Amino acid sequence: MDDEQRAAVEKRLRDEEIETVLCVVPDLWGRLMGKRVTTESFLKTALRSEGLHASLYLFVVDMDMDPRPGYELSNWRTGFSDFRMVPDLSTFRAVPWLGSTAIVICDAYAEDGDELVDVAPRSILRRQVERAAAAGLAFKMATELEFYLYRTPPAEAWARRYQELEPVTYYRADYHILQSSRNDHFIEQIRRHMNAAGIEVEFSKSEWGLGQQEINLRYADALEIADRHALYKNGVKEMAQLNEWTATFMAKPSISEIGSSCHIHASVWDAGGNPKMPGAASPHELSGLGRSFLGGLLVHTAELMWMSAPNVNSYKRFQSASFAPTAVTWGRDNRTCGYRVVGEGESLRVENRMPGADVNPYLSCAATVMAGLDGIEQGIDCGDPYDGDAYSDRELAAVPTTLRDGLDLFAGSALARAALGSAVHEHLVNFGRQELEAFEHECVTDWERIRYFERI
Repeated sequence: MDDEQRAAVEKRLRDEEIETVLCVVPDLWGRLMGKRVTTESFLKTALRSEGLHASLYLFVVDMDMDPRPGYELSNWRTGFSDFRMVPDLSTFRAVPWLGSTAIVICDAYAEDGDELVDVAPRSILRRQVERAAAAGLAFKMATELEFYLYRTPPAEAWARRYQELEPVTYYRADYHILQSSRNDHFIEQIRRHMNAAGIEVEFSKSEWGLGQQEINLRYADALEIADRHALYKNGVKEMAQLNEWTATFMAKPSISEIGSSCHIHASVWDAGGNPKMPGAASPHELSGLGRSFLGGLLVHTAELMWMSAPNVNSYKRFQSASFAPTAVTWGRDNRTCGYRVVGEGESLRVENRMPGADVNPYLSCAATVMAGLDGIEQGIDCGDPYDGDAYSDRELAAVPTTLRDGLDLFAGSALARAALGSAVHEHLVNFGRQELEAFEHECVTDWERIRYFERI
């Protein structure tokens, strides 16, 4: 732990009168898990040799916090042992919407050693970033998160089983300034508080769906943007609750509404901070390295889709003419394609339009680095851009359409096994299979009940 960094944090704790520090670790769902620690305890415990500890069970549980079978990392036989939560002080920031509170993201380390817990999502992304750095490259990214906002308070929404919620807009209002002004007393809080927390917001806008919003974060290095994404998503939910509203980042909360995306913008830079995407002769054209980066994304899309579409609902977005792409191709500023190349010069980048708002940012960003780096190493060319309506072209390769399809391809991916390591790959495959098992054999949906209860 850097002494200068620690001294700066201690000064902020005093100067900003922080009383509580949230020490958090992102789990495999992308949720922030951890402990609330008093400032005094943070200084005496979290920042000293005693440290903070939590159970490895956090990396083997389902959405309901139930441990699932099939994991070597932590199970009933091993007694669900602990890991150490080591604060990354570069992530320390105040939480303006909570008051007298700060938050710091921790890395997960072995209980009795200096090794990272390999399956922790932050470890997974960190390792891919390190692989790129060894090749003299860095990846900058930005995530565009959409979400739905309802006037119904969270506890009431839960009691209603998330049915018949009241959206904050009552007609289609994509880009509509009049409609967005009606909600800006809340959206402005998000912009202001996020900027105050060092999570820079570029802009906000109303989206097409009833109650749907889009707030875009400014690009940063891959690990930093994943951290900002996780903090932002958690913060939006907390601020909505403080306003007695509910926010959802489900990929497809209603089959009758458009899905919520998480477009991931990515570009490649060298170790000296110079952009590697634009061609020397034309700032609008991809360089040879840029073409190979995009070529890697295209070739590995299907087998890595699970890292960006991790649950049953994720795949409900992929519908024709829905602005959620179904074709694995690329185009220049073409929103019907899975990949859209936009910008020029330093801003020239690839936009992956396939991930939904339910992504774990650490895994989706790691997948971008894995696929793009392989494309660069193998010299894969992206081919010619697609011109026209990619939705209607049946000759184009299609995205996986179900969790089972996506998971099977990920399980068989030689790239995923090599880049992640066998143990991490198997852990993630089991994580996906446990979710699929829960859906296929451990529940009855409302759709089934309505369809079959009386009429079958």
